[in-house]
Amino acid sequence: MGQTGSPGDDGGRGPGPGPGPFEPSIIAFTCAWCGYPSAVLAGVNRIEYPPGVNIVRVMCTGMIEPAYVMRALEYGADGVIIVGCLMENCHYMVGNKRAQERADMLRPLLDMMGLRAARLRTEWINASERVRFAAAMRDFSAALRELGPNPLGRCGEGDGGEAGP
Repeated sequence: MGQTGSPGDDGGRGPGPGPGPFEPSIIAFTCAWCGYPSAVLAGVNRIEYPPGVNIVRVMCTGMIEPAYVMRALEYGADGVIIVGCLMENCHYMVGNKRAQERADMLRPLLDMMGLRAARLRTEWINASERVRFAAAMRDFSAALRELGPNPLGRCGEGDGGEAGP
C-alpha cells in the first residue's frame, strides 16, 4: 500500500549478496478515522513512502498502551509512529490527547534505556492528508537512518529465530 521496493527486498537486513543501505523498520499505529484513511489514500494515489513502514490500524490512538510501543521496539522495530486525528477532531474526543500524553511519558524512558526518544513520534492529521502522511513517513525514516538500527536488534536474531510469546 503505497510502499516502494520489490518483493523479497529486505533493505539489506537479510541474506543476500551483501548488506545494502539501512532501511528502518517502522511500526505505524494509525487510527481508523484519520491516520489509516490517509495511508490508504497515499497508496491509492501512488504517493510513495518508505518500504519499511508497517501499518497497524487501531480504532483510536487512545487505545495504544505504552506496552504496545515497547513491544514493537523489543521485537526490533527501529521506530514507532502514532498517527491520529487532529487534536480538535478526534472521533472519540480525547483519544489523541491520551496517546500524546502516553508518548510524552514514554520518551524519557526510551532515553533512559538507551533507545533514544526520537524512536517514538506522533503525527496528527486529517483523513484526506495523504501527502502529509507520506511526507511524515519519509521524514521519520530519514531521522531513524540518522539514529541507526535499533540497538535491541531484530526479533529472533541470534537465538535460533524463535519469536517471543
